[in-house]
Amino acid sequence: MARLGELERAVMEVLWSADAPRTAREVADSLANRELAKTTVLTVLSRLESKGRVERCRDRWAHTYTPTATREDYIAELMDEALGDASDRTAALVRFAGRVSPEEAEALSGALDQALRRAGKASA
Repeated sequence: MARLGELERAVMEVLWSADAPRTAREVADSLANRELAKTTVLTVLSRLESKGRVERCRDRWAHTYTPTATREDYIAELMDEALGDASDRTAALVRFAGRVSPEEAEALSGALDQALRRAGKASA
């Protein structure tokens, strides 16, 4: 998985936060503090499309862009990639679990229970 560069991440943050698909102009306007040309944003959106991170759709005369996955999906991919770099994946998971809050531990516990149930159904 290719990690996102700083500008790609900023563009994705705009799209993830949007309640509907956005045009390149709308993305550029949302990044006004960066003073980017629309062509620069179009280039970034094109790269993100080639990476499978955004989908481009024709909307009348303009193209609109929407993320192909959520911010949380992207973060989960990064976490999985980081675990893949560990020489002892189990030890890394145990250390990670030791750093989470009680609320996060409860959410993890529930997610792990679901994963174990799915695994049980798959092997049955």
